Amino acid sequence: MIGNKNKRQQRYENILRKAVELFAIQGYDNTTISDLQEELDMGRGTMYFHFKNKEDLLRKVMNHYFLDPKENILLNMSDNIEVPDMINSLLTYLDSLKEALETLEYKDIINTSNVMMLMYSAYSRFDDMARKAKRLYQVEYGLWKRAIENSIKKGDVRSDVPIEIVANMFTHLKDSYDPGLHSRKMDFSSFPIAYNCLFDMIKVKK
Repeated sequence: MIGNKNKRQQRYENILRKAVELFAIQGYDNTTISDLQEELDMGRGTMYFHFKNKEDLLRKVMNHYFLDPKENILLNMSDNIEVPDMINSLLTYLDSLKEALETLEYKDIINTSNVMMLMYSAYSRFDDMARKAKRLYQVEYGLWKRAIENSIKKGDVRSDVPIEIVANMFTHLKDSYDPGLHSRKMDFSSFPIAYNCLFDMIKVKK
């Protein structure tokens, strides 16, 4: 029984992995269930056990790779969170995304253009997914504000820092790569440098 459950889960993850590859390579509109079936060498009935249609598959892809991991990180923050805690938490999310994307067969497709287009395909089609993404942005922005305020109270961040502006900068830092640069890989190694560089700019100099 457990073995069958594990096989189903593995099959489901294989479908999502191949779907995100095809959606990124060919575009959502140009990808068919038949394309996916051929790539996976899987019966259509077996595939439809895991999703209702192509739209449902796109939802599952977006939730699995991008939205749910971020939501899980953000909703487990404490009220006493400070800037270093936020940095570590966001880097944990980005590390999990990197690890997930590194399981893809065609790793070269993961650049900012592909990711941005995939997100656009989902958010432009599904209002509920766009609302979820916006809500997570608002949650993250609010957490950055709280973290900066807490760090100011602790004496680690300067009291003259414009909290809302800096919180907005932190929130958008991971989105700062130009999606017009089609050949540019998502450079995960630069994220900790960028977060800590911004933190250094607002620290109290001791």
